[in-house]
Parts: sequence; C-alpha cells; structure tokens
Amino acid sequence: MFGFGHTNKLRMDEAQPTSLLDLGAQNVIGKPLDRYEGPLKVTGQAPYSAEYSFPDMVYGVLVGARIASGRVVSIDADAVKSLPGVIDVVTDYKAFIRNSGQGGETKSPTQGVEEIAYFGQVIAIVLAENYEAARDAAIQLPVAYENGEGRFDFAAHKSETDTPPPNNTPAHFSQGDIAAAMSEAATTVDETFTTPSQNSAAMEPHASVAMWEDDKLIVYGAYQIPTKDAMQLADALGLSKDKVRIVAPYIGGGFGSKLGIAPETTAAAIAAKRLGRPVKAVMLRQQVFDATVRRSNTEQRIRLAADAYGRLIGIGHETLTSNLPGEDFFEPSGIGTHFLYPGENRLITHDQVRLNLVLSGSMRAPGEASGMLALEVAMDMLAEKMELDPIELRRRNEPLVDPEKNIPYSSRSLRQCLDEGAERFGWDARHARPGQRREGEWLIGMGVASAARSNILQQEEARVRIDASGHAMIETAMTDIGTGTYSVLSQVAGELLGLDPRVIEIRMGDSDLPASNGSGGSWGACGSGSAVYLACEELRRQIAKALGVEPDAMTLKDGHAIAGNRSVPLSEIVGEGMEATGSISPGKQKDAVTQASFGAHFAEVAVNAVTGETRVRRMLGVFAAGRILNEKTARSQCLGGMTFGIGAALTEEVLHDTRNGKLVNHDLAEYHIPVNADVPQLEVHFVSERDHHANPLHAKGIGELGISGAGASIANAIYNACGVRVRDYPLTLDKVLHGMMELEQKGQPV
Repeated sequence: MFGFGHTNKLRMDEAQPTSLLDLGAQNVIGKPLDRYEGPLKVTGQAPYSAEYSFPDMVYGVLVGARIASGRVVSIDADAVKSLPGVIDVVTDYKAFIRNSGQGGETKSPTQGVEEIAYFGQVIAIVLAENYEAARDAAIQLPVAYENGEGRFDFAAHKSETDTPPPNNTPAHFSQGDIAAAMSEAATTVDETFTTPSQNSAAMEPHASVAMWEDDKLIVYGAYQIPTKDAMQLADALGLSKDKVRIVAPYIGGGFGSKLGIAPETTAAAIAAKRLGRPVKAVMLRQQVFDATVRRSNTEQRIRLAADAYGRLIGIGHETLTSNLPGEDFFEPSGIGTHFLYPGENRLITHDQVRLNLVLSGSMRAPGEASGMLALEVAMDMLAEKMELDPIELRRRNEPLVDPEKNIPYSSRSLRQCLDEGAERFGWDARHARPGQRREGEWLIGMGVASAARSNILQQEEARVRIDASGHAMIETAMTDIGTGTYSVLSQVAGELLGLDPRVIEIRMGDSDLPASNGSGGSWGACGSGSAVYLACEELRRQIAKALGVEPDAMTLKDGHAIAGNRSVPLSEIVGEGMEATGSISPGKQKDAVTQASFGAHFAEVAVNAVTGETRVRRMLGVFAAGRILNEKTARSQCLGGMTFGIGAALTEEVLHDTRNGKLVNHDLAEYHIPVNADVPQLEVHFVSERDHHANPLHAKGIGELGISGAGASIANAIYNACGVRVRDYPLTLDKVLHGMMELEQKGQPV
C-alpha cells in the first residue's frame, strides 16, 4: 500500500529546524479559512454512510441479546420470515462476537454467536425489502437463552483485578518510594476520585452499506481509519486485504467509537454475500450505546507529596478500570501524570476489573480526559492546603526535563498558557477562600486546571498531483471526522504549491487510496499534513527542474512559478501533469524528546445555594500545540473539547443496572450531553509556538487537548463557589446540595 511513483520519504530521526511553510508566498497556512467541504455539508450534498443507496438494496436491522451473560439456545428465524417484506434472518456469520476491535486491536472473531458476554451483544440481522419491515421483524424475532452467572457491579468486584498488558503505555510504573515521600513531605494529598462510564454520542450512528463486486467487498461505512479497518474486516471474514475496500469520505463524529469495525459492518457484509444484493445496516441509537464501545468507568487514587516550597517530591496515580474478560485495552488515566509534573518518587498503575458490560475502548482523549479530572482537582486541593494560588503551585512545579525519562520536552508552553489565561480571564479577582462572592441565590466561583495531551506521529502517505491545467489533487485514505482535515490539507498544499486552496481537489476516506492511520489520537492533521508536505516538496523539486533553477531560488504563488525574473503558469510547466507521493514515519525523535501539547482551562460557575444547581457562566482556554494550521478549525476543536469537559464535569454518565448489566440510559434523551443552554460563550486563544521535533509542519495534535483538564477547572470552580468538593463525577446538583447540607450541619454554611 505504501509507495507510488516519485516518493519523498521522511523518518523523524532528527529535528526539522526549517519548514517550507515559513517560506511560502501564498499566505494561507494558519489562516482561519472556512471549511473546504462546508458548503457541501450545509446543502446536504456531502453523503454520509447511511445515505448511500444502490439498486436492489436490502435493509438490515440488528438484533441484540436480551441477557448479559449466558448463551443463545436457539433463534427461530422461520417465525418472522413469513412477515411481509422479510427476506431472511442471518445468524451464522463471523464477527458478531464482541471482539470488534473497538479498543484499537485487530482480532479474528469466531464463527457465529453462542456465548453472550454483555447485554445488547448483536446476535442476528433481519433483512427485508424496506426498513420498517426489517425493524418490525427484528422486534418480533424469538430467541431462547440460557442465563449465566454475570458480573455487573464494579464496586462488588473491584478487589478482583488483573494487570493488563501494555497499551501504548505501561500498565504499571514505579520510581523511587511514594510511601516514603508521603511520610517525609511537608504537605500531602491522598484522595480517591471516581468517574462513570461514558459514551461518545456522535451525532451520526454507526452505519454500513455493503456490496460485493465479483469477489471484492466494498463497504460505505462510518469509520475513522479506513486502511486498518479494511484490514480488520478482511481478517474477520477470512479474505485477503486487497479484497476489501472501505469508503468513508464524510463522518458525522467518531470520538474513538469508530476506530474499529462495529457489528453492523460484518453483518451487512455477510448478508450481502449471502443474498447477492447490497445491504444497508444502520444502528439504532440504543444499539450504539449497547453494542459499540464505552469509555470505562474509573476509580483513581491520587497521592501528592510536596516540600515546604510546594515542589512535588512524590506523585501517585493508581487507577482501577473495567472491561470485558479477555480484553487488553484499559483506560490509561495516568498517561498525562507521567510527564506533567515533577516528583522523583512516582507510582502510576492501572488494573482491570472484569465485568459483563459493553466493551470498553477509546473515547476522545483516552486517559487524559478521565485522569485529569482527578489529578487537577488534587492539585487544587494541595494549593489550598499550602495557602498557595493554584497557578503559583503549578508554576513551582514546572519541570526542566521529563521527570521519568530525563529527556527534554520538544516544546512546553504550559506556564505561558497559565499566565496568559490568568490575565485574560481576570484571575486576580478570584477569592482564595470559597463562598465569598454571591449574587442573590447564586454563589460564584472560579477554577483553573492544566491541559496536556501526548503528541503522536503515525506512518502516513499522501499522493499529490498537478494536472495539465495547473490544478492540484490530494489523495489519501485519511478521514475527516468533523475536525477540518479537508481544509488543513488544502492549506498545506496551497501554501507549498502556490495555489488557492479552493482549486485543490481532495479525495479522502477510501482504503484504496494511499494508506493512512486516519483520524484518532490527535495525530491526523499533523501526520497526513506532513505526508502532503513531503509530496509537495517533491513536486517543487520537479517544477524547479523544469524551470532550470534550484528549488530555493523559486517562488510559487497564485498558480505561477517565479524565478529569474520569469513568472510562468504552472500549466505551462507541468506538461501533461506531475505526481509525487509523500511518506512520513516516526523515528528517533519519538524517544529523544517528550512531545505533548499543553494548555490551561479557566472556568467561572454559579452554584445555586438553594438547589445545588451548577451553571457554567464562562470558560476560557489557552493552548499551545505547535504551529496552528487553520485557526478556525483549531479553535472549533478546542471549543468542542471544552464542551466535552462541561459534560464530563456536570452531566454525562452511562448508568449500568448492577443486577443484569443493562444500560439504563442508552439514548440521547437520558444520556445527558451538554446542550446550548448548558454551554456559555467559550473563549479560545493560542500561544505562538513551533515544535521542530514533531514533524516538518512544526505542528502538534490539538483535537483532544481541549477536553483534557476542562472538567477539572469546573470542579475547582464549584469548590471555590460553595466550598463543596465532590470527588464522584458527574457533579450533579444532588451531590453538591448534599455537600452544602453537610457543611451547614457542621456549622460551616456558605
């Protein structure tokens, strides 16, 4: 899959001190340009997976298990086949088993489904001439079960744990002696925090349209990594990888839930093969909750040991998470703790509780999103104990090098983010003592939290062509899940080739195109953008050669090559066309420096003294993520992350019935994501930064930075408002009100 024509390859073994983006004359990089594909989306012309339609297409509706542990004894397909419009019921196919790779791994599931591991596990697909007939038959399909002994209650089984294998980060890390540090410290914090299961709740449900052309499977699906997803699907179906193609040009949000193939894909693929007709399968919203992937609930113990100055000498972050038996993925809540603050004595652990609940896997900022809800509140508690301003405490804990690896940071602008944010937010008006500001029934408070998210580079390829008219085309299997990738890639190419981004055609989201690791882990824009950069660098060499000059003696602008007092249209230089492929891969820089994006969140909340209700009045975020490639789409990503933070702090919680494993609130009516009334006007600013160690763009990932720490700033603001410290997320009004009542009983009313 890798390697086309003139390929310009770069392995990131060395820093890239110069970037062609700084030498471009088109002046489009970094600008807040409108979304490339925006007009298509707002006019309904951008096709999403469920909107594809083909002649003779069949509609499929999935059937989920009504028990959470046990086995399927029988499925009476004949009972519904006679219903009007019903064609078939498929049960004897691969990959309906739970291991759909949602957590990031690729597996080959066994034949069919007999053993049931969680409530809602897909066991059949009903096929009909229209959706209504398929849905009706799916509801009526008789299934006989034999109940098994399930494990549904995290609290009841949390003493029964195992240590999962490494998942990009070690499950256990120890350095020095945290217990000794706690006993020797001038001030300590030892607190436990809990976070609930969460669902990505992407606007677009999982959907697939599968069809076979001879012996090749083509799936139009909602997937974040078409290259790997095609491989995974081929593996699940026993096909060679060149026999599967996944097409996903537009995705209505994923947030990690669409990293791997889900049950509807394999169901549609096998049904289409069996019937010899295209099959469309779209998950119901309830099935998205029941049978795709959740962010694991966590229990986190944070220990902080500080000397008399406030400098950390010890830091402990021990996490319990949950997942299905046999699954390797774990929520790495301590991943940011590894590098965010100093402390020579360190203990960071992750252990699993095995439960019969829906698969746990990646959800936006896996690790940091949950872990910083605990760590950043603990830092606030330490600051209060030491009578230090929370920002000052963080200033005093600014490490010179990575505290575990003893290597430099590629760039680290956390302090600048904190300082600029404090000035912009009016932090100096904050009262150190809680409950000092009141407006009628409302108690007003401010909170702050750091933001950090590891920067990752994945192997990427992109092909760029310039046709005879002087227009360009970019081709890559990279996807745009609403993050603005179309825009960013057009700007990178436009800057380097001297073209208006609007005349650059982009083909993305197709596994038949140059391979990509897709959208996930905040690596998308920087990786695919670097591949486009390298392809354009090679094209610049070809153009310069055709002009008879050196590349650095040539300027590309407005569709012309300018050199030696000549301005020649590209269309007169490229002949019938030019083509190049760029390929980037991680190298020694990955281990030579610690790469991460940083930021600071500020929140002001109002807590009702009578009801305990919290309203977020304003939030401000300041972020440093290397070069900002498109100011508008980057800001949009941070706004979305901050909104995620509001949900994590105040509303979002998947509720599991501890008696039977059912999801109690498996739709958007009962799973409460923030809506317009919950989200104030959010303010986002960027610190100017370049990271020469990250990639030739000098940019770093930003998509998941905005959520990391956001919820903690709200939790800290709630405490500053009313003096109640809730350690069990979400911080709903009943918990806050209970805390205020306890204060009143102790004679400490706010």
